[in-house]
Amino acid sequence: MNRQTDLPAERWAAAHAARHADATTLARLLVRCRARTLGLIDAWAQALPDLQVPRDDGLNPPLWEWGHVAWFQSWWIERNRERARGVACNPLHARRAARHPDADALYDSSRVPHASRWDLPLPDLAATLAELSASLEQTLVLLEQATDAPTEDSALYFWRLVLFHEDMHNEASVYMAQALGVELPDALRSRWPVPPDISTDRITESQIDIPAQPWVLGGDPQRSGFAFDNERGEQAVQLAAFRIDAQPINWARYLAFIEDTGHAPPAQLRREGGQWLQRIGRGRGERWQALDLAGPAVHLSAFDAEAWCRWAGRRLPTEAEWECAARTQAGFDWGRVWEWTASEFAPYPGFVPHPYLDYSAPWFGTHRVLRGACEATADTMAHPEYRNFFVPHRRDIFAGFRSVAIS
Repeated sequence: MNRQTDLPAERWAAAHAARHADATTLARLLVRCRARTLGLIDAWAQALPDLQVPRDDGLNPPLWEWGHVAWFQSWWIERNRERARGVACNPLHARRAARHPDADALYDSSRVPHASRWDLPLPDLAATLAELSASLEQTLVLLEQATDAPTEDSALYFWRLVLFHEDMHNEASVYMAQALGVELPDALRSRWPVPPDISTDRITESQIDIPAQPWVLGGDPQRSGFAFDNERGEQAVQLAAFRIDAQPINWARYLAFIEDTGHAPPAQLRREGGQWLQRIGRGRGERWQALDLAGPAVHLSAFDAEAWCRWAGRRLPTEAEWECAARTQAGFDWGRVWEWTASEFAPYPGFVPHPYLDYSAPWFGTHRVLRGACEATADTMAHPEYRNFFVPHRRDIFAGFRSVAIS
């Protein structure tokens, strides 16, 4: 097996291990995740000293973002009287008091409308950092005591949840920085860069033939390890045989469509002297460099992906097709960009919301499923069963796609 086919397998193994991590491993992962958070905070503060960002649906005020991470950790660990019950926890029970008297009014994303976050009296950076430190300290102390539960999965459920939640917000910090031209060190921006022994100078369009077969999305709620609520419940699908791209659509294939149709390119691209350039940074630090045509096309909406498919006479895969290929085919290369699918974000049969009630259910029917991971995704999150979801018009996230032949 070559290095390229090893790459997704290594990410999958890391994510599987995180979902089954014991207390000792979780403590290490939480500390490692927090080190990235603090590194991102420092990079943001150096590049944008006033930490002010424009009002935008795809952004959050940085101080709110980091305060929310600390609040979420405290809410589900330190202040949670039922944390040992895992998914059986009553999310509406009375919590222990917060250190900051207005914490819930400031940082509870279920109660604080997005547009209002720019108008809140948020604590300053020093106070936010102090709360991040205090919440992690208590999280680690209580993790050492997390033994009074029926099963290890119940005992450790909320520690796994807060780890993955912070990993998600760190990725959001990276794509918000990209949108604003905030430059970040490579070690913080990319959690799983393409190794130097993988060549990106060759344009490939290889396909994988997948035979007809039954496939089951989701799984038994009683299976071991962590899973998000939208991954639970079993949905049986009979897949017809299909032919799918072995790699996400690269820039060479996507730009041929733009040049032929006049479809609007992503804002980060421009054509100059017959060459496509990619913008790095913004404002005084803005520069343009030659686009790697073999690299995966990124910053595309689901509508962009569907338009390319219509032009090419192909279609997007369903999430069942994507997962089947990712889990059964060694040559299926994923993990460099999130990949739009044709599937609406919807519950599997038997869906039961977990205590974090607003994680999935409010977004069913309005969002589209993406599968895979991107270079900014923490290795703990790069699992082939993970269902990412965004509204289909988003272009700021690190999203691309692959296609399936129309039979």
